[in-house]
This record gives sequence, structure tokens and C-alpha cells, in this order.
Amino acid sequence: MAKDLPTGRVRRTARVGSVLGSEGARYAGTKAANVGRSKEKGAEKLDARHMEAAEKMVDTLGLMKGAAMKIGQLASFIDTDFLPEEYRALYQEKLAALRSEAPAMPWEDVKGVLEEEWDEPVEELFEEFDHEATAAASIGQVHKATLPDGRVVAVKIQYPKVAKALRADMQNAGMLMRMAKALAPGLDAKAAAAELKERVLEELDYEYEAQNQRAFARAYRGHPFIYVPEVITRLSRSRVLVTEWVEGGQNFDHVKELPQDERDRFGEIVFRFCFGSIYHLQHFNADAHPGNYLLMPDGKVAFLDFGMTKQLDKEQVELEIAAIEASSEKDPEQLKAALHDLGFLNNPKKIDAERLMEHVLAVGGWYLVDAETTIDSAAVMDVIAAVSDPRSDFYDLMRRENVPANELMGRRMETGVLAVLGQLNATRNWYRIGCEWWFADEPATELGREEWAYFESKGEKRVRKFSARRA
Repeated sequence: MAKDLPTGRVRRTARVGSVLGSEGARYAGTKAANVGRSKEKGAEKLDARHMEAAEKMVDTLGLMKGAAMKIGQLASFIDTDFLPEEYRALYQEKLAALRSEAPAMPWEDVKGVLEEEWDEPVEELFEEFDHEATAAASIGQVHKATLPDGRVVAVKIQYPKVAKALRADMQNAGMLMRMAKALAPGLDAKAAAAELKERVLEELDYEYEAQNQRAFARAYRGHPFIYVPEVITRLSRSRVLVTEWVEGGQNFDHVKELPQDERDRFGEIVFRFCFGSIYHLQHFNADAHPGNYLLMPDGKVAFLDFGMTKQLDKEQVELEIAAIEASSEKDPEQLKAALHDLGFLNNPKKIDAERLMEHVLAVGGWYLVDAETTIDSAAVMDVIAAVSDPRSDFYDLMRRENVPANELMGRRMETGVLAVLGQLNATRNWYRIGCEWWFADEPATELGREEWAYFESKGEKRVRKFSARRA
């Protein structure tokens, strides 16, 4: 696999363009050939063509690794106009394989990386080391191994040449902007591209990821329903990350088959971890896709992969809470002022505050409105349309708005969490849960009571930590 990985910017762009272009042409040819066929025969031919196109897309993006593969991962769980509506489920099912079943590199390539990173042979460092990968993703793959002391660990190894390939992708202005626009269509293009490039390239440094994971593991150690695997620091290197193995964890596909009350609980835990970390730690994991979650036998959810995180300063969090408060109190002028302070509005005088309020509630109403809210695929599509669709009622407003660079990762996380909840059809009063962090309100659920007991035991007081207007 390493020998076949294209690393040059031109070759990588050409390969992505080739597969998308050729499949588009073949799809158009199939539609043209359907003239004169019966409706049933025509539909059968189109179904076969879309199946072939989806499989070829997965094969190509999987072999490409890097940023190209991340686009496919994003499309696998976010409903988007990139995919034909009537075949969206088919494409998403096929692209979902990129989250954990991408083409793996052979053992000889794995061993080559390990020998370059470690001074001692693999056989001397481990009692056992599975040669077959248990998961393969955009930058590296994971192997199960056993240490001499009996501990079972996950060893993530970076693909040979992927650093060069990913840097080539990050030099590709067209690909970079397509990725950025998939995350946030209304944006300060140059600044957002620079922010995305910085965050993506951080993923190449597994020592940086280890540092992030240690911080989260320390913060959530002993938590009642959140688990972050500990890092085995002495064996982790810039291209190798060794962490505790999560035994018996169920992946997201299994979770989706559980009874609805269990899916609701899982969704609340994802929401509490992804959003709550902002307020408990001022640090969050921006890579909120379901391949990073495992439901453990004891009911905890294990959160994996900390290669793309974002730290926030207190001022930014306070400004965000001010905007949330203005939204919840239905104060359009205060909302406009708060969003201007955050950098979302370049010229607030030209913005109709009432229309801005409508737009904010269309995008974030699922956690800004005090009501039990079920997130389904239609709700996800409504939000995506409100931020990206030129046919949206808010398109004229979107053209006057901006997504500041330091908000890009937060919007990525928010969209990813929404998409995960949509796959679960999860129901909660998301606003009431948020009020625990924003305004120090009483816990809204049983999980909230468990969580606050945990943080209070660690010395965190349930008080208003960030200044804003609410008395």
C-alpha cells in the first residue's frame, strides 16, 4: 500500500478528480441509455451504477488516505447535497467503511515504521503483536498487542509517506477550500484555510496527540460514564501512539441497533463529552465522528482519537455564552452585538437583527430552545440547508455572515455531534443540559446528577464560571 500511495499534489488532485469525473460521466451515460428502457430496467441499471460508483469512491479515497479520505469520512455520516438524495443511504453505508475499515497497510510496512521509531525490536517490547490491523483510518491504523506485564494495548501506527501526502493535500488550495466549505460554507476563506491546515497537520504528530489524550484522560479519570484510554507514554513516538485497549466495546453500528432509550442515553453522553469539555476544560475534541466512540460493557462510552483538538481562552467562551443567552432570551439586538464581538458579523449595521435571530435558531435551535427535541435525519438536513444551501431562505443573510477562523473547529464539532445524534434519533432537552454549563442550573437528567457529583468531588464548584448578563 505504501508504494502505491501518491504523495505529490498534482497526482493526488488528478486521482480524486479522475474517479469523481469518470463516475459522473458513466452515471450520465447510464441515464441516457435508459431512454427507451422500461422504468424497472432503468432503475435497476441506475442502482447498479450507483453501487459501483460508491464502491469505487471508497476504494480510491481509502487508498489516497490523508485529506481526500477525510472528505469521504465526513460524507459518511453527515447528510449533504454532495450525495444524490435517492441514493444517499447507499453512499453513506459504503463510505462508512472509511471510518474503521479502510485498506490497511501490510505487516512489513508496519514493522518498518516501528523499527524506525523504536530502538528495540517489536518482539522484545511486546509479548504478542497482532499482524492484522483491527482498524484503519485516514492517517494511521491500529493493531492490538500485549505488553510483557499482560496489559493489552492499542498501537496506532502512521502510514509510511502519509505525512508527505497530507502536506501535499494541505498545499492544494482547491482541496483545502472544499474541505473548509464542507465544514462551514460561510467563512473567512483565507483564515479558515490556515486554521484547518494547522489543525490537520497537527494530526501527523502523535506525540502532540498523546499530550492531548493524556489531558483528557486525566480530566475524566474515574468519570461515571465517560472513559478516555490512558497513554503508554514510554512507547509513544511521533509516528506511533500506544494506549490502553478498550475491551468488548461496541461500535456505532451496534449502538444504532439498540433500543431507543439506550440510544438516547448514548447520545446524551456524546453531547455531554463534546460540548461539556468546552466548559469544564476549555478544551474539546473537534473530530466528532462516530468511529471514535465505543460503548463499553459497563455502560460507559470510550472516546478515542485526540489528534484534532482545540483549546479556547476564557474570553471566547464568555462571548459564546453571551450569544447563547441572547438567543434563549429572544433578544435580537443583544445577539447581533454578541455575534459581532465573536467575529461572525463584519458589518452589523447591514444585518436585520430579527432575521439574524431566525437564522441562529434555524441552525442551533435544537440546543437553544427549551423543549424535548428529537434529532432525526430531517432535522440534520434542515440545519445543513440553513448554513449552506443557496435555496435557503437565509442565503442572502449568509452572504453577509462570516465564520471566524478560531470558530471553525467548534462548528465542525457541533455539526459532527448533530449528525451523530441524527443517526441515533436521540431525544433530550439539549438546552436544559447546556444550562448546567452556561448558567450553573441544576442538573437536567440523571446523567447530569452523576456527572456533577464527579466534578464536585474533584473540586469543581457548580457556579457560574463565565461572566454574562443572567442574574
